[in-house]
Amino acid sequence: MDIVAELLSGSRRALARAITMVENECHEAAAMMQQLYPRTGKAQIIGITGPPGAGKSTLTDKLAKKYRQLGKTIGIVAVDPTSPFSGGAILGDRIRMNELILDEGVFIRSMGTRGSLGGLSRKTADVVAIMDAFGKEVIIIETVGVGQSEVDIVKAADTTVVVMVPGLGDDIQAIKAGILEIGDIFVINKADRADAERLNSELEMMLVLNQSELDWRPPIKKTVASSGSGIDELAAAIDEHTNYLNKSGELERKRRLRANNELLSLIKEGISRYVVNRMSVSGQFNSLVASIERREKDPYTIANIILAECLR
Repeated sequence: MDIVAELLSGSRRALARAITMVENECHEAAAMMQQLYPRTGKAQIIGITGPPGAGKSTLTDKLAKKYRQLGKTIGIVAVDPTSPFSGGAILGDRIRMNELILDEGVFIRSMGTRGSLGGLSRKTADVVAIMDAFGKEVIIIETVGVGQSEVDIVKAADTTVVVMVPGLGDDIQAIKAGILEIGDIFVINKADRADAERLNSELEMMLVLNQSELDWRPPIKKTVASSGSGIDELAAAIDEHTNYLNKSGELERKRRLRANNELLSLIKEGISRYVVNRMSVSGQFNSLVASIERREKDPYTIANIILAECLR
């Protein structure tokens, strides 16, 4: 039985192997994804993002347990910082979800960012698709926690939950930096802290100023993830947003944009790999880089020449 058949039959081991193949860019990965793709598009994809120390992992853990109580199967993609030694994930997020690891209805995969600056690994979309094809009903993506640059999650998730915490001292800075625009739901975690009401007021004010043309106005929910307080209300808000997406046609628009981004990403990746491989064999690439370094030629002209040769 090949890996696709094993995966579709419910083998968790095959699921893990398939994800590893994608991460390691094995030759068989593209053919595998081609077979799995028609079986995707059914899962509810939730993104959890926010600054470091906001309690994203604990919130993800409690939210996953809530969905398990409702009888749903869960996939969790925990994007961790990359180890400078192995290139793999440091696994900090998975450590906080020990109880879930023992649950057969939950599959957790930690991924390193591997140099990606948007809070997600470059292979996150493929891993989500594999979990979707496997039959996971809810897939939660938890970003690495890089604060102001982690806006890529909006391209991967149906519902983006932005987690903030009072007392970090950079509340408004985080809001100004673009995170405000990507949130479908805002969560003030560790809401038992003294500054929670002040942060709530600041968020309310910023959301009023940033009101979009869409009918959905992002709600603000308060949680204390460590005790489970507010998790039911958060899950209800996510379901409410999912209903809005379905009724308004916004889900279709989001997934069309996602398909567009995935296609462009694959094209860029393929062209880049082809160019580098082709020119590395001849040694031409290094000589062109040297000519740019000596200011004999400029990188714009060289790039146009390379593309013209490769696409001829």
